[in-house]
Amino acid sequence: MLSRSPSPHRPTRPDQVYPASSEAPTLGPRSPGNRDLPTAPPAQRHPWGLEWPSLLVALAVYAGFLALTWHYHALPWWLVLPLGGYLVAWHGSLQHEVVHGHPTGKPFLDELIVYPSLWLWLPFHLYRRSHLQHHDNSRLTDPLSDPESFYLGLEEWRASGKLKRRLLTAQNTALGRLLLGPPIAVLRLFLGEARRLLRGDRENLGAWLRHLPAVALVLVWVVWVCEIPLGAYLLLFVYPGLALTLLRSFLEHRAAEDAAARTAIVESGPLLSLLFLNNNLHAVHHGAPALPWYRLPRVWRHRREEILAANGGYHYRGYGQVLWRHLLTPKEPVLHPLAGQAERG
Repeated sequence: MLSRSPSPHRPTRPDQVYPASSEAPTLGPRSPGNRDLPTAPPAQRHPWGLEWPSLLVALAVYAGFLALTWHYHALPWWLVLPLGGYLVAWHGSLQHEVVHGHPTGKPFLDELIVYPSLWLWLPFHLYRRSHLQHHDNSRLTDPLSDPESFYLGLEEWRASGKLKRRLLTAQNTALGRLLLGPPIAVLRLFLGEARRLLRGDRENLGAWLRHLPAVALVLVWVVWVCEIPLGAYLLLFVYPGLALTLLRSFLEHRAAEDAAARTAIVESGPLLSLLFLNNNLHAVHHGAPALPWYRLPRVWRHRREEILAANGGYHYRGYGQVLWRHLLTPKEPVLHPLAGQAERG
């Protein structure tokens, strides 16, 4: 998720695999044992250049969304909420695949597949730019150069008041990420974009203009055709969908001097693995970001020991273990630990 305004970054090609960078981390010295994330060769595309598993996911997302919203008034809210959240988060996972050049390898067609903005808040082109910048493995978690970092640097930490520090500390628990994470993410994005406009920076204006029809398309169907109140859609679809996405990203990265040790593996059952399109095997994804989602488990099975050796054993057996360990306990401090070390040094 966006934590600060994105900056330009080159896009990936569908047949391209970026090896993990071996540059020194920006917040601390390079450790003698610093290793790269294991990489995997790019997969061959399906006939006619299509990746059918991803297309089937797109069909399931939209069919499920249309059916759930059409029958909304006949269903209890406690059933709509998990189903709506799952579908919105699933669509977000599909957007992630498109960012990395799937499922057709043709940018216009891929973007068209995920064009409707089911979660309303984040323009796809801002997300794409930010996420590709995030894939510089040497700068992962650095709050000054990783736009998806949840840490603060020294300057921002010092400028933060007690309320902000407490909110962000609470957000570093699993429960806080689920409950506080969605409004914090949306507010941070909107405030950051408002500041850009006030400075006269219109770089992102085109992305927002392209985003408005994507939002309108969804709201016309939801509010006008299906007669779902906007507030109900936000609470039963958007909020839980963003919360599930933030649960996935909660432990994806940690502060570590060794760049390869910053990226996690969270094993999961079929329901959440499908929801996240195996992006919970995050160290595999960062080692081979052009690999389609359905090939990640095979790489994990065949290179498990190598991957765990490279990422320092940063591994969870499932999201039950994640919730057990971190439900009310912050995973790490908000101030980036290496930034704190730099000050103490």
